[in-house]
Amino acid sequence: MDTETVKNAYSTGAFPGSTGVSGSGPSGRLYACDGLAAAVLDDRGVVVRWTGTAEDLTGFRAEEVCGRPVQELVADLPDDPRGAREMPASGRVRLRHQRGDTIDVTFRTTEVGDSAEVLVLAAPTHHVADQEQGAALLRALSAQNRITIAVHDTDLITVQTNATPDPPDGPPVQPGTRLSDVLCAKDAENLEAVLRQVLETGAPVIRRTQEMSWRHDPARRHALALSAFRLEDARGRPTGVAALYLDSADDLRARRHLDLAREVAEQVGGSLDVVRTAQDLADVLAPGFGDLAAVDLAHSVLDGEEPSKHLNGGNMGNAALAPATAVWPAGIKRGECIPPLPDHPLWRSFLHGEPVVFSLDDFSAVINDLQLVDYLVPKNTHSVMVAPLHARGLTLGTITAWRCGRSDPFTEDEADLMKQIASRGALAIDNARRYTREHRAAVALQQLLLPPATTDTPAAETAGAYLPAGGGAEISGDWYDAIALPSLRLALVAGDVVGNGMPANITMGRLRAAIQTLADLELEPDELLTRIADLVQRLAAEAPPGDHDIVGATCLYAVYDPVTKRCAMASAGHPPPVLVRPDGTAEAVAISPGPPLAVIGLPYETTMIDVEPGSVLALYTDGLVERDDRDIGQGLRCLTEALAAYCRPDRALDETGRALLTDLADQAPRDDAALLLARTRAVPAADTAHWEIPADPTAVSKAREWITRQLTLWGLDDLLFTTELIVSELVTNAIRYGRAPMDLRLIRHNVLVCEVTDSSSTQPRLRRARTTDEGGRGLFLVAQLGGRWGCRHGQNGKTIWSEQAIEESP
Repeated sequence: MDTETVKNAYSTGAFPGSTGVSGSGPSGRLYACDGLAAAVLDDRGVVVRWTGTAEDLTGFRAEEVCGRPVQELVADLPDDPRGAREMPASGRVRLRHQRGDTIDVTFRTTEVGDSAEVLVLAAPTHHVADQEQGAALLRALSAQNRITIAVHDTDLITVQTNATPDPPDGPPVQPGTRLSDVLCAKDAENLEAVLRQVLETGAPVIRRTQEMSWRHDPARRHALALSAFRLEDARGRPTGVAALYLDSADDLRARRHLDLAREVAEQVGGSLDVVRTAQDLADVLAPGFGDLAAVDLAHSVLDGEEPSKHLNGGNMGNAALAPATAVWPAGIKRGECIPPLPDHPLWRSFLHGEPVVFSLDDFSAVINDLQLVDYLVPKNTHSVMVAPLHARGLTLGTITAWRCGRSDPFTEDEADLMKQIASRGALAIDNARRYTREHRAAVALQQLLLPPATTDTPAAETAGAYLPAGGGAEISGDWYDAIALPSLRLALVAGDVVGNGMPANITMGRLRAAIQTLADLELEPDELLTRIADLVQRLAAEAPPGDHDIVGATCLYAVYDPVTKRCAMASAGHPPPVLVRPDGTAEAVAISPGPPLAVIGLPYETTMIDVEPGSVLALYTDGLVERDDRDIGQGLRCLTEALAAYCRPDRALDETGRALLTDLADQAPRDDAALLLARTRAVPAADTAHWEIPADPTAVSKAREWITRQLTLWGLDDLLFTTELIVSELVTNAIRYGRAPMDLRLIRHNVLVCEVTDSSSTQPRLRRARTTDEGGRGLFLVAQLGGRWGCRHGQNGKTIWSEQAIEESP
């Protein structure tokens, strides 16, 4: 018998675990595979051939065995001699070993060709049991649809595999192929690198996630968990590598769902702008969840209001699309209304807060209008999911996701995920909606509390501009004011309240009212700020416990006199004003700031500067000069340079103010910004007259002479009588109750102002004289004859003034 016979017996499964035959040698000795003994018996049971592995197994050489009955080697022959002569097809026996003990072996027999000889294959029983279990395990693994087994040789050529193509109509996976023959080039290269490392190092790879695509279907990715082990022969030499691929699509899908939920939590809700929040939600969903995504919101939600209870396409508009570069159908455009959709039973779960999944056919059946389907559905769509944005009992809008092309359809698990995402997104959008509503209310209140944007007085023309905070910041109570004062003077105010929201608005309104009231008393700037600081302390004391420290403000108060062309100002922790001269030069006014209004006990200081007519005085709040990318000093320099460039005589102040806010403020400022520009004027010297009053009762008649002469010169003869009476009473009171030096001044503009100044600080009082009183009627007459009157105190005395309207000539 030749070696080929043994090979054939192996290949037909005559014995488990066979691995091949190496050849034959002299003296009737066969060389079979490692661990498997082989012998050939004649028809009488006599050994005629003996393999080297049989020698290894029993210890007997071929010379000692050949020509002898095989029964001599068997330790447990049956009692019936005839049974001993019959060779069973398979079984277990104990063979004698040359050293005297026995070996438990399992054998199989097969006839050799047409001869009467029999081939016997034997192996230790425990080896056969291990091999049979291993073979059973291999068959079981190979039968699993989700487990792919591949055995590769040292060149990484596939030797054996149970892999099947996906889809089934793809090319088959056959032994002899390389990974690059069935996988995309990049995936094959990455996988071969992993397997080669296992082959070289012997270190196994356990459950490494690999994504790969078949070469015939590169668009579809498969998620697999790879485990790889090196194969070795009996001497420990590498013979190849075995790879097991487990379908981990479910695990990968679960991880992606967790990642998507985390992205929604991290990226959605950071903005308090409704549209920005909707766009963040759409950006997370596409392409991570669907190929395309859109967020549609009720029009009222975009305005910060609650949506109607019956939400449908007719009262919704598109707020966000992702990806923005996608080709969208004509019916889906940013900011456009969504057409009304027909009623259908499938919408009922949607109305109860549940996502709805449609195939394209289902969606077409719901719409029941092919033109509307083409109008609303992106190209190549095969699966649609629509989820309501439901929060706090309100349906704010919808999220719609589409899958197109070769993407997998939406599943029920993904519908549950969409429900969670929609719930979180709806809360973020509703938070932004509520903020939008309150922010708009605060801005509206702020605008109502602010003065007119522009004023035009004899002292100056003014223009104010206000920029509310953005990017989620709240209104913080910045304000400006321009207050017309007696004697043609003008008070300019800029302030910034501590805190934000409605409380800051309310505090701002109270401070503005208080400043206007104190301004009418014509206090010096430092005195006015001192009294306002006292008011802020009272407001802080009235605040709820824990809020005392957040009641405060900074303020700049300035008074410009167009007659003297001087401006007095004082600061309570506020940035200094900027003066732009008619020649275009600009600089911050060197002012000594006092403490903020919340702090008392420290004095304020009045600073006096000369102001040329045509100059622009700019008052502002720190939101205009303080930003994240620069400190307040850099911001002040930027503002000064911008004012010098923008404040041109031929440019309107309101236009200048808007341009400055646009250029200097952030796109979404974290703090309010207020700006007040005042272009100063001067009363011509020809429209004023001034006399010193001697401390002599006869000065009253002289004063009347001065008045008569000056009014005649001005052509105001119709005011002669009333002005003489007013001046007589004021001069008389100054001589009787005041102290020298004393002055009389007339100012002509749209009103005629009479002022009498003396060095006494005594406050005059208006009272009604009784019938028998000889005096006490002076101020009463002044009040009756003039349009209004008043008294202001200065550092060196007081001034009593009276105004009369000048009627224009027809």
